Amino acid sequence: MVVIGIDPGLANTGWGIVETRGSLCRARAYGCISTSADDKINVRLGMIFRGISEVVRRYGPTDMSIEEIFFGQNTKSAIATAHARGVALAAADQLGLEVGEYTPMQIKQAVVGTGSADKHQVTYMVRRLLALDHDPKPDHAADALAAAVCHANLTRTQALADVRRDAGAPGGGAGAQRGRERR
Repeated sequence: MVVIGIDPGLANTGWGIVETRGSLCRARAYGCISTSADDKINVRLGMIFRGISEVVRRYGPTDMSIEEIFFGQNTKSAIATAHARGVALAAADQLGLEVGEYTPMQIKQAVVGTGSADKHQVTYMVRRLLALDHDPKPDHAADALAAAVCHANLTRTQALADVRRDAGAPGGGAGAQRGRERR
């Protein structure tokens, strides 16, 4: 599985591509799409859309993992982030990607083991989990890689749970699947 992780932001949208084979997860590429506050918002959003689209075409992910917005005290910042997030989701739809949405706490929990981890802990664990020889920079790219790792791990865990559940179902896996669809 190849996953693109997105850390949305109007000024800086981080992206990271991870590939999994079994339980092995490795980074293929990462970076950041930066826009200037001097440009109009439609130009900035267009740059983010085109940047994400180019990365998807280059690396061929099947899934996108995107961080949900954390609404703190700064509403203006949250709205700008929401714009960037919306553009990323539109790109995912246009390019036919499956989307997983995760809170910052879920991503930290999946990568570090605690939802209260700080940025340094997340960066350290991303480096370790992906066997990188350096910390991914900028921080937005590290956060995007963390989102991709979160999705890859949770998707793999869910697939294993589905196989185990189907294997234990009376009448085999196909009957168990049809039974779940009727609920």
